[in-house]
Amino acid sequence: MAKALMDGSSKAVPNHVAIIMDGNGRWAAARHLPRLMGHRAGVAAVRETVRAANRLGVRYLTLFGFSSENWKRPAAEVSDLMGLLRLYIRSDLEELHANGVEIRIIGARQRLDPDIVGLIDEVHRRTAGNPNLKLTIAFNYGGQDEILDAVRRIAEEVKAGRLQPEQVNRDVFAAHLATAGIPDPDLVIRTSGEKRLSNFLLWQTAYAEFVFLDALWPDFGELQLSEAIRQYQARDRRFGGRNVSGGE
Repeated sequence: MAKALMDGSSKAVPNHVAIIMDGNGRWAAARHLPRLMGHRAGVAAVRETVRAANRLGVRYLTLFGFSSENWKRPAAEVSDLMGLLRLYIRSDLEELHANGVEIRIIGARQRLDPDIVGLIDEVHRRTAGNPNLKLTIAFNYGGQDEILDAVRRIAEEVKAGRLQPEQVNRDVFAAHLATAGIPDPDLVIRTSGEKRLSNFLLWQTAYAEFVFLDALWPDFGELQLSEAIRQYQARDRRFGGRNVSGGE
């Protein structure tokens, strides 16, 4: 159904879709299940969404998996989330690699267990240069910290004389972000009905289109992704300019 829906549209599929995956806890609570079961169902939704994005022709997919603010959650829940990242990488890496998916995991490595850091390095090494979907997972990530880190690196280059202040422009700044080399998102989706960015890709989403869906993340799949893309295709993207009919 979703494939037919997209095939019937004359408008382009967004090149880069970014998703704030929200609602695992509420999904579990509604079923009187432990939060861990909601997070496990969320991993299944990640698996389906990656496959669906590939089928629908999305070239870049970025998923917000763990915020730098999520450390405030109970230690047991944080431990569960770390375990699920391990599980996803170990169980899905071979399939993703075989399907030509290139994986990048962005975010601070501080506070991550050494084995997780090792898994991240293995993922980057195994999938580098794969030609199909470019999957980015933002894990232990915060947009404000990403911007501050970029500013510090630029300041260090200026101090060392490798860069002049007048050379610092948008392209130079973007090249110092964790997402360097990845085009900015065309479409940002947030599930669960919440309507905020929650410190996600603050620089990169300046001209993105936003779609907020009521579906909780574990219920997200190809149908919901197609609906969000259909809403995106109905938008008139002007990037601060005017449309061809002269509207504002």
